[in-house]
Amino acid sequence: MNSKKIVEEFLAQKNIAVVGVSRKKTKFGNAIYKELKQKGYKVFPVNPNMKLFEGDNCYPDLISIPEQVDAVVINVPPIQTDKVVREAHEAGIKKVWLQQGSQSEAAVKFCEENGIDCVSNECILMFAQPSAFIHRAHKWVWGVLGKLPA
Repeated sequence: MNSKKIVEEFLAQKNIAVVGVSRKKTKFGNAIYKELKQKGYKVFPVNPNMKLFEGDNCYPDLISIPEQVDAVVINVPPIQTDKVVREAHEAGIKKVWLQQGSQSEAAVKFCEENGIDCVSNECILMFAQPSAFIHRAHKWVWGVLGKLPA
């Protein structure tokens, strides 16, 4: 279950991998990567089919990243998410964000059973500050509807 505390602890991390960057410019993983980087995070792109992303080394998986990664944002189809959370565990990553559309029950359960803090079915760009107008508006609507983590 998501909590405000887990969201805040995730955002306090400095080294964040983004699994799901793509050659397709319109993919949301690309927007997440770019915005987190603009906000001052050290961001590591992950895609097994790319060597570079935005001029940065792109890694085939979480295990291949040569530096300590504190957290990971996962933005891939749910069928791939299960494999990625297992990689996160193997890499010693204790903070996972399953971007909306990426979550699976099995992945959330794996995180719970293995001591991994997991934010699921939330948009990280609503919470990472400063957020753009569209993300602030989205967050406001979710607040009105009572859907924000408490």
